[in-house]
Amino acid sequence: MNKNEILEKLSDLKNEVEIKNKVIIKGVFGSYARGEATNKSDIDILVEFKKGASLLDFVDISIFLEEKLGVKVDVVSERTIKNEIKPYVYRDLIAV
Repeated sequence: MNKNEILEKLSDLKNEVEIKNKVIIKGVFGSYARGEATNKSDIDILVEFKKGASLLDFVDISIFLEEKLGVKVDVVSERTIKNEIKPYVYRDLIAV
C-alpha cells in the first residue's frame, strides 16, 4: 500500500472507528507520511483516546486497523509522545 491508499482507507474507516471505539484517528506520520516506506515499514497512526478508553480499546483498534489495512500498524496516543519527539511527529503528520 502506498501513502495515498492508506490515507484513503483510513478516511473511509474514520467514522466507523470513532463510533465503535473510544478513539479518534488524527493522522499518519513516520515513513509512510514521508514517502519513505519499505516493505518492512509499519504504519504509524496518531490517535486520541476518548475519556474512559482502556488498554483493551488500544489493542482492539490496533488489531482492527491491521486487519483492514493489511499492514502492521503502530498506534500512538498523542498523550504518550515524549516532548522531545513531538516536533518530528507533527512535522510529518498527515491528517485524516
